[in-house]
Amino acid sequence: MASQRFKQYSVLAANTFAFTMCFMVWTMFGEIGVPIAEELGLNGTQFGILTAVPILTGSLTRLPLGAMTDRYGGRPVFFVILVLIVPAIWMVQFATQYWQLLILGALIGLAGGSFSVGITYTAKWFEKERQGLAMGIFGAGNAGAAVTKFIAPTVIVVLGWQAVPNLYAAIMLITAIVFWFFTYSNPTHRNADRVSLREQVKVLNDPKVWKYCQYYSVVFGGYVGVSLWLTRYYMNEYGLGIQLAALIATIFVLPSGVIRAFGGWLSDRFGAHTVTWACMWASLVALFIMSYPETQYRVATSGGEGVVEFGFGIPVWLFTAALFVVGIAWGIGKASVFKYLSNDYHENLGLVSGIVGLAGGLGGFLLPIMFGALVDLTGVATTVWMLCFGVTLVSIVWMWWTERRVPMLTRDEHHQATVIETPPHS
Repeated sequence: MASQRFKQYSVLAANTFAFTMCFMVWTMFGEIGVPIAEELGLNGTQFGILTAVPILTGSLTRLPLGAMTDRYGGRPVFFVILVLIVPAIWMVQFATQYWQLLILGALIGLAGGSFSVGITYTAKWFEKERQGLAMGIFGAGNAGAAVTKFIAPTVIVVLGWQAVPNLYAAIMLITAIVFWFFTYSNPTHRNADRVSLREQVKVLNDPKVWKYCQYYSVVFGGYVGVSLWLTRYYMNEYGLGIQLAALIATIFVLPSGVIRAFGGWLSDRFGAHTVTWACMWASLVALFIMSYPETQYRVATSGGEGVVEFGFGIPVWLFTAALFVVGIAWGIGKASVFKYLSNDYHENLGLVSGIVGLAGGLGGFLLPIMFGALVDLTGVATTVWMLCFGVTLVSIVWMWWTERRVPMLTRDEHHQATVIETPPHS
């Protein structure tokens, strides 16, 4: 009979592998959507909607799937998800109309809902002091977005975009089989007999939940939205081919996914707040650099006798370097936000992770659409980074107001009380 430690590591490995494959499938429209947009003549907004629809359904299902995990356990729920999405993936190759792709994309989005299942299933197998690292390792499955950037463009060039869903359907079926044989059930992880769904939902009255939703909508929603947009951005802004554009985009996608495990360790070591605060500031500075648009200047010379003209823009190497910083910061931040949750909501972690995951997924859904709309309206490609800068700034202000400002006030009040109560020297 397998030992407890073996079961822990087996579940963690199988969960992480399955989630990586789910994330690969969940973001595939960011790659196959490029040739599809050319075939169907889609504009930026329509392309954004196509890539975002799977993100929407994956986000909306995170809440009920998280609650189901608390009730029935992670193993059966995760396995059913893996099996259900296989037919939808396979049918994408036969779609010829935009509406057909949207419907199938909505069904495939269930793959993204697996996050709230897997994160809870993983956490409940580990002791509290090791949950941050375990959840970080599982969350590194975000790197599935990088996997699809390695695989899909090459398959598209060699065999056509229709071959991608055919290949991914086979991979997902194999994943379901592997997952079932390398995972275990633990009845003690279920709380169906202890907490009703109505009682679980009461957690929505806690304002901290909404704050964590905001944080996660930046670090995870931004990661998903930017991952879906990057290949197209590099192609349009810097004139790169699809394979090279997708390859360079992995400089953001892959490290941001993999480093989540390190972010879990940092959160265990230094605390969720400290790590999240540092990540937000690092990404804010990098996004400021990325937001600078291609600009032409006309400067009148002394005496008004002439004009000096020059231009300035962010070269591809500087943009990519800043993008790498954002990816690292958001990757670590994804783990630190969930460390908040494991500290505060251990008993109903599935439900709360579903709520926070829903908010993050909605961010990933809305951003590509907003990216497309901003570019269509303004014609300025860097407005997408200006938007990311703005939402990151909101999180920093909210964190300062609710987490850093309160301890500062407490220290000041304590100092004042000490001054008042200390008698004067005679």
